[in-house]
Amino acid sequence: MPFFRKLSVRAQEEELMDDFSMGGEELSEALQHLRRLNQIFAAPGPTKAGVEKLWKVAGCPRTLSILDVGAGSGDVNHKLLQWADQKGIRLKVTLVDLTEEACKEARFLFRNEPRVQVRQADVKELADASADIVTGSQFVHHFDGDHLVDIVSHMRRASKYGVVINDIHRHPVSYTAVWIVTRLISRNRYIRHDGPLSVAKGFKSRDWQELQHRLQAEAMTYAWKPLFRYSVVIPHPNLESKL
Repeated sequence: MPFFRKLSVRAQEEELMDDFSMGGEELSEALQHLRRLNQIFAAPGPTKAGVEKLWKVAGCPRTLSILDVGAGSGDVNHKLLQWADQKGIRLKVTLVDLTEEACKEARFLFRNEPRVQVRQADVKELADASADIVTGSQFVHHFDGDHLVDIVSHMRRASKYGVVINDIHRHPVSYTAVWIVTRLISRNRYIRHDGPLSVAKGFKSRDWQELQHRLQAEAMTYAWKPLFRYSVVIPHPNLESKL
């Protein structure tokens, strides 16, 4: 992955993690190293901010179910569990991913957490209203055009209260930082290739505006969060009158 690249438009290359014919121990190692990157770049914050916003719009229910799609090992959900403890919320989290390696890592990571379940599945296969809130952290940048609209539409369909997207701000500072940090902390091919590319496939404000238009989601909001991320909230139509 080059150190210098244009970021005026979203990159079109596929990430190595998008090739499901690979996987194995190298992918499992990448998921472990990705957890370190998530800690360094404060990845959980935008998800927690979006979930709390939707929870308040829904009337602060005392029970809440979260379905995290494309979850990887699901480490960003630790912050949601801590938040639920602080608020006295009975929280249930289901982590959904297509790959066996991600599900194995997630089951190990949350082996002592009964509130978390892991399911190997495709978001397109999920039943309507599967959970109160459907989240996707660093997930939707894997898609563009009609595929992006389709995936987010399936996320909306599977939710009762709405969707929270946590994804990367496409910016030279974030690209440079990720390029350097991935080479400092890992020799893993997935991490060194996909880390910077994820930023190049990330979003700017105009990209969210285009998605909002194509989804016809007038109540959709997006907010910049540290470190170079967006917290995107798409309330379910049933909640729009409460905004």
